[in-house]
Amino acid sequence: MRIDPTELGAERIYRLMTGIVVPRPIAWVTSLSRSGVLNLAPFSAFTFVSQKPPMLAISVGRKGADYKDTAHNILDTEEYVIHIADTPLMQAVHDSSVEHPPEISEVAELGLETLPSERIKVPRLSVAPVAMECRFRQCLEFGDARSRLIVGEVVMFHLRDGLVNDGKVETVALDPIARIGGPRYARLGEIVTLHGVFQTPKSKD
Repeated sequence: MRIDPTELGAERIYRLMTGIVVPRPIAWVTSLSRSGVLNLAPFSAFTFVSQKPPMLAISVGRKGADYKDTAHNILDTEEYVIHIADTPLMQAVHDSSVEHPPEISEVAELGLETLPSERIKVPRLSVAPVAMECRFRQCLEFGDARSRLIVGEVVMFHLRDGLVNDGKVETVALDPIARIGGPRYARLGEIVTLHGVFQTPKSKD
């Protein structure tokens, strides 16, 4: 089967790519508007781009002709929190993708409790097993739709007790959820451990 992307509109290409690039981790992001409204939204175009300092990237698209509230808030305040949600939070993650007016807080609508962050003003969700306080570092725009790739530096990690063993995250205990095509999500399946291979150390520590 051959598909020529020049013959497709943006929406059809989006559906195709989100079905191919799977599974995708989900960045569940809290951000504050200039007026103090706490926004919450999930983003599955998400990865890390640097380990020292730790930096994460999310791609934020538009809702209609304007950028999503998260992009506005991050560029306005330069602070936000990226959470990793587990299976019990799947429905809340999905429900937080509903597009509300900027004056509506998804956190309040979903009845989620928050905790104060340590290094930034944006609160973090108390129910998430992982929360990463971030400061904005860079924004790049791509494509005809000018999607914004937002890169931030993690200034504080918060992990649920018991998730880290000898410096490594216990993935099964984390039980993260992933996004696949459409309104569908996935959990971890079988985990296969292969023998280690030599890699040049990334640092001396």
